[in-house]
Amino acid sequence: MKNKKVFNGKKIRLIILLLLTIIIFTGCNSEVEISKNSTKESQELDNKIILEEKIIKISKLIIEHDEDGDGIKDLDDILDGARKDVQNKPRYHSAYYSGGYPPDYEGVCTDTIWRSFKSAGYNLKQMVDKDIKENTNAYPRVNGEPDPNIDFRRVPNLISFFKSHATVLTTEIITNDAKNLEEWQGGDIVVFGKPVDHIAIISDIRRQDGVPYIIHNGGPYTKEEDALLYWHENISPIVYHFRFPEVD
Repeated sequence: MKNKKVFNGKKIRLIILLLLTIIIFTGCNSEVEISKNSTKESQELDNKIILEEKIIKISKLIIEHDEDGDGIKDLDDILDGARKDVQNKPRYHSAYYSGGYPPDYEGVCTDTIWRSFKSAGYNLKQMVDKDIKENTNAYPRVNGEPDPNIDFRRVPNLISFFKSHATVLTTEIITNDAKNLEEWQGGDIVVFGKPVDHIAIISDIRRQDGVPYIIHNGGPYTKEEDALLYWHENISPIVYHFRFPEVD
């Protein structure tokens, strides 16, 4: 009987030892899994921080001019006007209109420009018509015969006007280059040349690499989109970049 009790005691100790081993082993595995998860979360956080660090920070330029006296500086006012055109969604339709202006629900790329300027207190049609009358030879597209019903809605004429009355800026775009991209400010004007003459307003929304969006009507209606480099590289190259009003 005594030997049987000893045997039972040994058996019980072995069972306890086995259970302790299982508990310890399971615990170690849990710690490994927790460690793996912790490492994974740490790596994801590090990647997020690195990604955020790669976002180019571009300083905003403030031009101290407020044409309409509404408390909003001109570049911001021009940008606001362009966004109103986006909200109105005028469908792309090229036509000749008596009086010059198309209805609000229609337009082409140049209509986004005068509508943007109107928001800032500028009558672009009036300014272009006046300049054409006084400097007709500076407008080859007019060909010596001004037509106020259409002249201000033609890209070559706007080029001639802005070359004389706006600041001419770089046409180069260098991704991830803050110094270069600071020259591209919301409210600026960009012009694309042949084969498709096109004009747009630069947005203050930027891609991660600092390249700004554009606001334009290239069909089917006015949009704000990541299309500056797309147009430049696939449709028509950038030929001019302006800022209005001209800064001394």
